[in-house]
Order: sequence, then C-alpha cells, then structure tokens
Amino acid sequence: MQKRTTGWGHTRSCCSHNEKDIPESLGIFRMTICFSHLDLCHRFFASTCARSLHLQPGVGRRAQPNAVLEKVFTSITKNPDSRHLAGLSKQLDWEVRKVQRWFRHRRNQDKPSTHTKFCESMWRFTFYLCIFIYGFRFLGQSPWMWDTRHCWYGYPYQVMTPGLYHYYVTELAFYWSLMFSQFTDIKRKDFLIMFIHHLATVGLISFSYVNNMARVGSLVMCVHDASDFLLEAAKLANYAKYQRLCDFLFIVFSVVFFITRLVIFPIWVLNSTMFESWAIVGPFPSWWLFNFLLLVLQVLHIIWSYLIARIAIKAMLRGKVCNDVRSDIESSSEEEADTPREDLKTSAYSPKGENGTNGHCAAAKVRAQNHSSW
Repeated sequence: MQKRTTGWGHTRSCCSHNEKDIPESLGIFRMTICFSHLDLCHRFFASTCARSLHLQPGVGRRAQPNAVLEKVFTSITKNPDSRHLAGLSKQLDWEVRKVQRWFRHRRNQDKPSTHTKFCESMWRFTFYLCIFIYGFRFLGQSPWMWDTRHCWYGYPYQVMTPGLYHYYVTELAFYWSLMFSQFTDIKRKDFLIMFIHHLATVGLISFSYVNNMARVGSLVMCVHDASDFLLEAAKLANYAKYQRLCDFLFIVFSVVFFITRLVIFPIWVLNSTMFESWAIVGPFPSWWLFNFLLLVLQVLHIIWSYLIARIAIKAMLRGKVCNDVRSDIESSSEEEADTPREDLKTSAYSPKGENGTNGHCAAAKVRAQNHSSW
C-alpha cells in the first residue's frame, strides 16, 4: 500500500462534517454540566450507602477550645516545632504531649470525614466501571480492536461513528467536570498535580479527537480505564473497614495495572501508533507529537508500576494494605499509645483517623502518583 503523507489540512477536511451538526463544544459543555448534576445525585445515593456501613458524616474528635493555641494555629503555625511546643507547654501548664495532641486534633478537625471520601470514591467507581464496560463492549464490535491496522486504514478520512463520538465526548466531559469539582471536593496535598493531570488528559483526548485519531485513542482510553475502577473499589473497601477485601482488590488492581500498562499498552497500542501507522500512512506532522506524548505516558507507567510494586511488597511484609501518603489525616503514634488496649483489639482491622490511614487504602497512595487515566 502506498504511503500517504497527511497533515492538518487533511484532518480538517475529514472532520468538517461534524461542524455541520450541533457544535461539539456545546455538546461537551452540556455533558460536563450533566456530570456535575449526576455527581450531586449520586452523592446522595452514596451517602445512604455510607450510612448503612456506619460511616457517619462529620469529623471524629474535635480539639477543645483554647484561645491561645487557636491564635497560634491560625496566625503562626499549624505544626509547631519543639521550641514552640515547649513554650506553649510552659505558658498553659500543659504537658508537651497534650499540646501536640491538641494541634493534631485541630488539624484533623478541618479535614473531611471518611463518609465524604467514601461518597467521592463511589462516584468515581461508578463512572469508571460504566465507561469501561461501555468502551470494552463498543470496541468488541469494532474491527480495530482485533486488528489495530484498521486504526490507520483510510486515515484521516475516517467516519466518526455515533458510538465512538459518545465514548470520546463522555470521557472528555468527565475530566472537564473533575477539573471543576476539584475546587469543591476534598482538598489534598497533590491538588496542583491533580489539576495539571486533568488538564493534560483533556488536552490529549482533545488532540487525538481533533486529529481524527479517535480509533487508536479509544484503545488508549480503554486500556487505562481497565484498572481505575478497581482502585476506587479498593478504596471503598478500606473506607468501609473491610481490610481483607481491600487487600484482595489491591492485588487484583496491581495485576491488572501491570498487564495493561506494561504489556498491552506497549505491545498493542504503541506498536500500532509507531510502526503500523508509519507503514500504512507514513509520517505526518501530528504523528511525532502524538507518539512523543504516548512514550512519555509509558515512562510514567513504568514509574507508577515501580511505586505499586514497592507498596505491594511493604503490604505483604506488614500483613495488610494501609498507610496512605495522600491521607488528609495525619499519623499519630502517640495517639495509639494513649488508646486503651481494648479499643485497639476491637479495631485491629478498622483504619482510624488517628492512626494515619483514615479509611484510605494504600491503593490511594498509588492514586496520588498514579492518576493514570489518559
């Protein structure tokens, strides 16, 4: 087959038929608004589920009112060093440990409850699961899933089918909604990283859509969606204090992640975008940028896989999956020391706010560094 060099002009001409329909930007905007409303409705349902699991809204323990410490907390520091602690201890005639505990409780007082986090994760779990089922079912009926060379036959003059269009617009609108909801959802330490990730995701999906690379783009999205719902499911299990279920789901998530990101993605997707496209279509301007971004993505996959493997090894050594570096609740070895043995015994598998997990599975630690949806 003769190679054909394509460029922006070709892509514009092949996509011009969409401009005769409802403006795509308006469709995406409406979908984004729809997701925002669905989020609110689903959180009501998720809140009911959380209450049935005895996850009540609100924070656990509040710091006792103290004008001196409150002034230090709001105007000087939220995490005083040993020198400040010693001075405050002397001023209030408190033990240093009591002052430390007050600041810890005061910091945690502003953090969201496990109930709130459960509702957020349940919304994401529902979407990721539904979009993966839809995408896998749609691709199962598409020839390019079974023979990736069909991603490039006739490129860039490929018709955007309704199913493929809805798949793309739904994914794009969802990540737009995530960008907006970040400002109202739980504020985490990786807020900026998450915002950049969502922005990059929107850019990549839009780039492939505009260049009519939707076929291979749908493969990329499906590969990445395969593990996201498992991650959220593991977090839900840990929020609900089903530690063994969380451990099992984390293992399944890890296996699926390794297979999809380190095996299927490079062998199935990268091979098609780099070699099959070159052989069938030939190089074109957007080919270089598209493959560069996918290679960067693969480097991130390797880094994330290393982090997941390290977490899995630590989990096996400790006997359970815990310790979330993204957790909004801080660790408290001193708090555990003050907890009666009876309470510790009855909550051996119940992550608590004061012990640093606050319902977070170690899978959430991966999420902090692995927002891997393309």
